[in-house]
Amino acid sequence: MTHKCEAIVVHCMDYRLQSHINLWLEKNLTFGSYDRAVMAGGVYDVYDVIRQVDISARLHGISKVILINHEDCGMYGPGGTEEHHEEDLSEAEDKIRRIFPHLEVDTYYLNLDGTFEQKS
Repeated sequence: MTHKCEAIVVHCMDYRLQSHINLWLEKNLTFGSYDRAVMAGGVYDVYDVIRQVDISARLHGISKVILINHEDCGMYGPGGTEEHHEEDLSEAEDKIRRIFPHLEVDTYYLNLDGTFEQKS
């Protein structure tokens, strides 16, 4: 590994949230110290998330995983309640912690107004 970064940030591709996510990243992480995995639904497909975390851990030596799901996610459709997102975030966190016990995992729910709620 010739280069290292602090974290991987997994979030949805929804255009409505990118400015909120960018501001949050600027405030909470050092610029350029993270990988971004942008996927429809955020943690909707936990196995895709795990693949991205594995790549980031192997290639960039991350120490932290940040998972962000959001309100009104089209990938979740009408069943995308905040509770459903919390369950999926918790499941993803549990799986990542089991596979990568050395990684810190933080989970967030992002409201459309730009407010982040930490879930873990």
